[in-house]
Amino acid sequence: MDIFVTGATGFVGSAVVRELLDAGHHVTGLARSEAGAQALVRAGAAVHRGDVGDLADLRAAAGRADGVIHTAFNHDFSTFKANCEADRQVIATLGEALAGSSRRLVVTSAIGVLPQGGVTTEETRPAVGEAAHPRAASEQALDEVVARGGHACAVRLPPSVHGEGDHGFVPALVRLAREKGVSAYPGEGRNCWPAVHRLDAARLYRRAVEDGEAGARYHAVAEEGVAFRDIAAAIGSGLGVPVAGLTAQEAEAHFGWFAHFAKMDVPSVSRCTQERLGWEPIGPGLLADLDGPAYFRV
Repeated sequence: MDIFVTGATGFVGSAVVRELLDAGHHVTGLARSEAGAQALVRAGAAVHRGDVGDLADLRAAAGRADGVIHTAFNHDFSTFKANCEADRQVIATLGEALAGSSRRLVVTSAIGVLPQGGVTTEETRPAVGEAAHPRAASEQALDEVVARGGHACAVRLPPSVHGEGDHGFVPALVRLAREKGVSAYPGEGRNCWPAVHRLDAARLYRRAVEDGEAGARYHAVAEEGVAFRDIAAAIGSGLGVPVAGLTAQEAEAHFGWFAHFAKMDVPSVSRCTQERLGWEPIGPGLLADLDGPAYFRV
């Protein structure tokens, strides 16, 4: 297959590109910069210079592919809602490009968009109305593509997609612990984050673009829930700083804008994903990754 990948030079996207190439697919990656283009060339992929903000160009590039994997997302949380609405438009555009065919579109969602307070599955849907999470826009756009006859599905990523080169939530916690001199957790720290190694996530994207069902949600979940206090303890050990539980008020002050994520409690399972796509995570767990030096290099 000739597969077009957005976010192809990112932490997850670059692993997806490598996985697809190793499986014998031809890959064209979207690159905004010359450095990104050169990284794709070195990996063995073709390059399409552009940006997801140019919808006409994006539609043309996707229309030439046998399948599309969309991993790009603007993670500037100061403009989060606008970023989510922009992703809605990108998914709609990619769906238009593949309309009238059986070519698959695989989009990216997040376990964090799902209601908290219980174990979520692939069948769990984001809240709607005023309670809706802003990034639920991506799944709403997916449903609209499918309603128009498109063959689209979603990979939901957990709060921690970990491994060498991670620059997501766990590195943010490491930086905060280094700055504050303490690795903290809210309350008793029993809230749980599901997790997956980036290479396992990449294999799931490949399975989804090869065999995914229209409208399906697939969970890139290897560990159903790692207690936040265990993550904090591993970070404290890696940095050589104390570990402490915080009251709700203390947690707000300590974590700042990250407090929402620090309190996130979204245990999740992937049994249906594994059964339907034959996906089996084999990479190291989050705490095993935190036991090495990669997360603590200055």
